[in-house]
Amino acid sequence: MEAFVKIAILENEIEAYSLGSILEELEIPHRFRSYHDTAFDGLFQSQKGWGYVAAPRVFEEEILEILADLREGARP
Repeated sequence: MEAFVKIAILENEIEAYSLGSILEELEIPHRFRSYHDTAFDGLFQSQKGWGYVAAPRVFEEEILEILADLREGARP
């Protein structure tokens, strides 16, 4: 199995849930990493974004296309 690499920074939790739903439906392996840290009460999320999606590099282009469609409102 290929190593997971950081694919894209996500803007918010809703974007993460929407993307996750689509990736699960397409059976694309992925992981999300939130930048939230309870010790700093989410300070890093305001600076870096909500978090990121990681996946095997072979899926990078497909994930980026899906994310672009989500941001443009082209996907449900």
